[in-house]
Amino acid sequence: MENDKFSKYETARVLGARALQIAMNAPFLIKMSAEDLEKINYDSLKIAEVELNSAVLPISIRKPFPEKKEEALRKAKEVKITDKKKENLETEEEEDIIKSGEIMELAVPDDEGEEEASDDGVEED
Repeated sequence: MENDKFSKYETARVLGARALQIAMNAPFLIKMSAEDLEKINYDSLKIAEVELNSAVLPISIRKPFPEKKEEALRKAKEVKITDKKKENLETEEEEDIIKSGEIMELAVPDDEGEEEASDDGVEED
């Protein structure tokens, strides 16, 4: 394992876990001389760091990635429309608007005033 591919948080987690194992009398994964151990004062964190840098730790880190979609996204096809087709579509839309306007009876402000006056609470039998 190379230390370069881990973030500082992952490195701290791995070192902490291995240092705890070493502090609980787990065997070393590399051979160190007594002089080397005295230099680092038998510090379990330093021993874990040496093991990590020598790439002998059997600890793996899983980095979850977002789930991949099953279907690949497809590029939308461009439909080329000629000027004549555009004009035809516009005229069809205008005709539809005119027809729907006739059905809905466009509001005329004079008509609205007459309706409000007739609805002033007078009920006819």
